[in-house]
Amino acid sequence: MNQTGYFSHRDCWKHEMGPGHPECPERLDAIEDRLLVSGVGDALDRREAPLATVSDLELAHGRMHVAAIRGMTDNLQEQIVAGGPTHAQIDPDTSLNVHTWNAALRAAGAALAATDAVIGGELENAFCSVRPPGHHACRDRAMGFCFFNNVALAARYALERHGLSRVAIIDFDVHHGNGTEDIVAGDPRILMASFYQHPFYPVDWPHRQADNLVNLPVPAYTRGMDVREMIDMVWLPRLEAHKPEMIFISAGFDAHREDDMGQLGLVEQDYVWITTCIKDIARRHAKGRIVSCLEGGYHLGALARSVEAHIRVLADL
Repeated sequence: MNQTGYFSHRDCWKHEMGPGHPECPERLDAIEDRLLVSGVGDALDRREAPLATVSDLELAHGRMHVAAIRGMTDNLQEQIVAGGPTHAQIDPDTSLNVHTWNAALRAAGAALAATDAVIGGELENAFCSVRPPGHHACRDRAMGFCFFNNVALAARYALERHGLSRVAIIDFDVHHGNGTEDIVAGDPRILMASFYQHPFYPVDWPHRQADNLVNLPVPAYTRGMDVREMIDMVWLPRLEAHKPEMIFISAGFDAHREDDMGQLGLVEQDYVWITTCIKDIARRHAKGRIVSCLEGGYHLGALARSVEAHIRVLADL
């Protein structure tokens, strides 16, 4: 079996945070167009993302946080009927519209459905082309374009609902996955390995110290070859020692040198190398089981090319 799933849903296009916001529906259009033109899309098993349930969300989030997002959505709908604003602001970077709740449930649902399909043997691995992203969403706080933490949720789901013993989360977004860290820190079943530009967003977030976290903060203008060397020396030995039964990826592509959201210097071949390393670990220890979820990536051309490169490795194309 060598089947790669591709999970998405049109609801993920309906969430938007206002004109000019970098986390926009056009990101998914760019990915779809690239997969079509390149022919890569023809090799994928396309599936619609279901809606995650509230009980699913509570595997990684507090009940009050989930209720607050739902309540803000209901309140916003009432305000719109009365001629009020079209968005509800959570922080200076993050707001929701009336479609955000369903989009966020689809994004989380994609990660869970992909986990089911991969563990069930229907797919070897999967990529979730979804938005909103998730890795800044903390257990009890939405922030940084994120409402629910798709990858942390899927990792917990694999452990709690499928009975796996050990999983790994790998985060290669340019920003620190502080929300994932908040949810998984101290859980020895989950090894989280990440690199990110530092100091950078979220600048006021304290780095957690826990044995299951492998953080590689790197300065601005770090090049891909330097990142590869650090991954080889630090990530890979820890992943080998952990022997994960499944790997989850927070796949942010804003560390690309063309992406103005950050100042790192990665290119498509760096994402190919990183994905190949992850796939090798997965094949040795996890029966090849990988679920990758889209996080950042805001230069549309660089995002589309990088996702294509990432999926080509997953699908052995």
